[in-house]
Amino acid sequence: MIVAIHQPLYLPWLGFFGKILQSDAFVILDTVQYVKNEWENRNRVRTPEGWQWLTVPVEYRFPQSILETRINNREPWQRKHLKTLRQLYGKAPCFSEIIPHLEPVYERSWERLAELNLELIRRILNLLGVEKPLYRASEMNIPASDSTDRLIRICSKLDASVYLSGSQGRVYMDLERFSRSGIEVKFQGFEHPRYTQAYPGFESALSTVDMLFCAGPASVKKGILEGNRVEDR
Repeated sequence: MIVAIHQPLYLPWLGFFGKILQSDAFVILDTVQYVKNEWENRNRVRTPEGWQWLTVPVEYRFPQSILETRINNREPWQRKHLKTLRQLYGKAPCFSEIIPHLEPVYERSWERLAELNLELIRRILNLLGVEKPLYRASEMNIPASDSTDRLIRICSKLDASVYLSGSQGRVYMDLERFSRSGIEVKFQGFEHPRYTQAYPGFESALSTVDMLFCAGPASVKKGILEGNRVEDR
């Protein structure tokens, strides 16, 4: 059993879905601290000049968790995001195929960031035809003394034999504790595919919606699978 764990990101990049495709079970880590100005509430989309942020405004008070993070609905962010997607990608080859799957998300009222992100993740997985069990850390009732302990406890609860980490996991995880727990740690390596974007040139590591609009679900899934690789420690 290969388990991967990650915070719920807003309109995640291709590598995020690569981890899901490589795992047998994926855990949405919504119990950890929300990090301001990171990827939980924003991502990048393509423009004629390069790229720009799509940012969900939130009400932030340190040290709240992602689960506790509320969206600031005093700002008309949903209308702005949907308008931006239409303006930037309206002429992309697969826009008319993809946008009906996203429009309902922006037409619905959202109070918490984690719920919004999870819905978008599920919709993108559905577009890709990927069916993997998704768990939420907030529903697993797992206490933890530190970040490594949290990951080990989640993996143990799901009877994981392998924990699939992002490449930065080497920096903060205690790998020997995983070994003592009988869990092998592997690291995701992801080579970003190149594809024809809506504007000349190529910008890497944008939101997955960029490739969805430009190349369609089949090409996105193929690109993710070809870009995926797994590294031992």
